[in-house]
Amino acid sequence: MMKILKFICFLFLLVFFAVFLILPVFTVIEEGLRWNLLKEVFENQLYLQGLWNSFRIAVVTTVMVFIISLPLALIFDKYEFAGKSLCSLAMMLPMILPPFVGALGFQQILGHYGVVNTILTNCGLNRLDFLGGDGRFWSVCFIMALHLYPILYLNLVTALGNIDPAMNEAADNLGANKWYRLRRITLPLLKPGILAGGSIVLIWSFTELGTPLMFGFTRTTAVQIFNGITELETNPLPYTLVIVMLALAIGMYIFSRTVLATDNKGIAAKGSMGSSARQATGIMRFIAPGAFLLVTFFAVLPHIALILTAFTRNWYGTVLPEHLTLVHFENALSHKIVLPSIVNSLKYSSIAMLFALVAGLLISLAAVRWRFRFSSVLDILAMTPLAVPGIVIAFGFLGMSVKYSWARDLFNPIDNPLMLLAAAYAIRRLPYVVRSVSSGLEQTPEELENAARNLGCGPVRAFWKITMPLITANLLVGGLFAFSFSMLEVSDSLILAQKAAFFPITKAIFELSQILGSGPVTACAFGVWTMLFMAATLAAAGILLGRKIGAIFRI
Repeated sequence: MMKILKFICFLFLLVFFAVFLILPVFTVIEEGLRWNLLKEVFENQLYLQGLWNSFRIAVVTTVMVFIISLPLALIFDKYEFAGKSLCSLAMMLPMILPPFVGALGFQQILGHYGVVNTILTNCGLNRLDFLGGDGRFWSVCFIMALHLYPILYLNLVTALGNIDPAMNEAADNLGANKWYRLRRITLPLLKPGILAGGSIVLIWSFTELGTPLMFGFTRTTAVQIFNGITELETNPLPYTLVIVMLALAIGMYIFSRTVLATDNKGIAAKGSMGSSARQATGIMRFIAPGAFLLVTFFAVLPHIALILTAFTRNWYGTVLPEHLTLVHFENALSHKIVLPSIVNSLKYSSIAMLFALVAGLLISLAAVRWRFRFSSVLDILAMTPLAVPGIVIAFGFLGMSVKYSWARDLFNPIDNPLMLLAAAYAIRRLPYVVRSVSSGLEQTPEELENAARNLGCGPVRAFWKITMPLITANLLVGGLFAFSFSMLEVSDSLILAQKAAFFPITKAIFELSQILGSGPVTACAFGVWTMLFMAATLAAAGILLGRKIGAIFRI
């Protein structure tokens, strides 16, 4: 009976991945992998410039993220200081708002008559063009780095917690100074954490659509693909651009793995002495909490600017807004696309969460408990959406609905994209559920189930009565992440939602921001609601998982 059940689950998962992951990617490759189109991409200076700009954004953003994350992770691991217990929650604050929504607030800070330029002119200095020319490029990288650094930071903190403190103590006793120990012991053992978080940041920033689009930085491959959607049935070139982006993203991931290749034997030694953190003394009492406060301040600047813009009647050429008002919130709630978009996002995200929870639980059981042949393949497929750009999967779903009649009936992007968006959200957020549930199963002794079965309890009942209650928190966290990040998904929403009646929240915010006059401030007011929702979700997940939350953002 149990063998039949496992076989049915295996078939279900194979069909799930075939339809929601493999077929979309295959569709893109089949439509776009043509020599003449590839030749056109690499001969056209416009497309080459887009690829170069996307690559520059990815590299610069990843370097910025590393510069921010590594010192903070080392301080957190090494010292005990006032407010340390709040640091993990503070580090999650940048993720409560998609960077493209935060760009609305950032434009108020960096605009020609924004806060920074107002301060410069008050000091007798010339205004700087942050949102034009090279300034626009650096602004895109900066706001993306402020959004993505928690991913690398959480992975580094987890990796540091797995390093045996005795190794550093032995080197210290042999006369090695702290810089030598950092270079020869700590950093080599941090390579898995750097790879886990850094590869996600690199691929995410390389394929980011919303932030360059919001800043008007259109010479990137993701934006060029987005602009080609309207010609999809007559011009297959956007498919080819997606293939090139996918190939480069995979190449960057493989290159990062090669560069950071390390010996697993050296990493496997986990600390047996507990935390080696010591009480911060002297100037470190101020530097340790000050570093977290400074980074958190810059990270929440877009959120602060967004909130102030939403509440202000006039903020032009001043450091702070002059008049506050609630009219933008009234306009947001009364706008014809706002309330429907909230309802739409709730429907899309709820269905996506259910899909992700069912598939994620079965995959985790196959990889951690059942361990049958090919179960490791299921785990690899589940992690693939972290390495495959979201824009690739979104374009694949769109291509399926154009090419296959059965897919057009099931995933109708025009008349009702409910299943299309729910499926896209589910496959994109599946890794969070799998990592969360797998972590819970690994920490739950299998002997408990075995003991129940020895006493006559059936395998299904033993799992339901023994294991399920013990992994409920992990299921809850995975579900929270799947639901909340689906609510704020950008690439899938911008590409797959084509009619105003079916816009999710992020597409509605984008469309509002494009309306001249009061559109951007109305979008800011709407963005405040999404920010509050995401903050509550991440706070709940952080409390439930604590330091282990970094395992969710890992390939």
